[in-house]
Amino acid sequence: MRASLIQIGVDEDESVDSRRRRVASLVRDQAGADLVVLPELWTTGAFAFESFDEAAEPLEGPTYEAMAEAASDAGVWLHAGSIPERAEAGGGSASGGGILYNTSLLFSPSGDLAAAYRKIHRFGFDKGEAVLMGAGSELVTLRLPETTLGVATCYDLRFPELFRGLVDAGAETFVVPAGWPERRRAHWTLLAQARAVENQAYVLACGTAGTHAGVPQAGHSIVVDPWGEVLAEAGSEEEVLTVDLDPAKVATTREQFPALKDRSLGLQPPRR
Repeated sequence: MRASLIQIGVDEDESVDSRRRRVASLVRDQAGADLVVLPELWTTGAFAFESFDEAAEPLEGPTYEAMAEAASDAGVWLHAGSIPERAEAGGGSASGGGILYNTSLLFSPSGDLAAAYRKIHRFGFDKGEAVLMGAGSELVTLRLPETTLGVATCYDLRFPELFRGLVDAGAETFVVPAGWPERRRAHWTLLAQARAVENQAYVLACGTAGTHAGVPQAGHSIVVDPWGEVLAEAGSEEEVLTVDLDPAKVATTREQFPALKDRSLGLQPPRR
């Protein structure tokens, strides 16, 4: 299975419409890949909190339309990163009404929406994303011909219980779009490898380059195999990271070193 991670550079001088067109072209350039992955909140920048409300769009808005068409043109499964989604119903934001979510969109090679995931763990410690956006509540997996994806977003990487839940739902490959800051890049690499090792799964973690609202981004998108080996890693600038994966390696690893079978906590109901 060939996967391409597009580490997008977010330039505050580039309009959202221009970036959307440019990214759609980059997706089309990946024809021949099986899976293409984009970063978190690449339309706005993950730390551009003040722009979330103005830039928010409905699920089937302009980013949806552009990425659906690009996936169809390239004939690829596309994890289109995430957008600031404005839900139609619910509480309120200052200008547009409706709850905002950090929502990932996944498209089939025909351009159909195959899955959507609202980020569960919001970053910010009572500010930023944590107060501006609602929290998702549902784990999302998606079956591809070669593997089953488990979907997480950025800050989710710090919560191993989410990934255990995805494994229990059948995940073999974790896809993690992010807008991870440079100052915590060491954590990015460490956590990506940890989630791969402890769950004996591939991790495809795609970050952004550039600077979001004054916060330098880590870049360094990374692909890790089920043994924790780094198969490919990007630098700090915009680039496309392409790697060939062996989906059968997940089952082989879990068979040769059956650690997941030895889990003992949380598997049995309490005795009454």
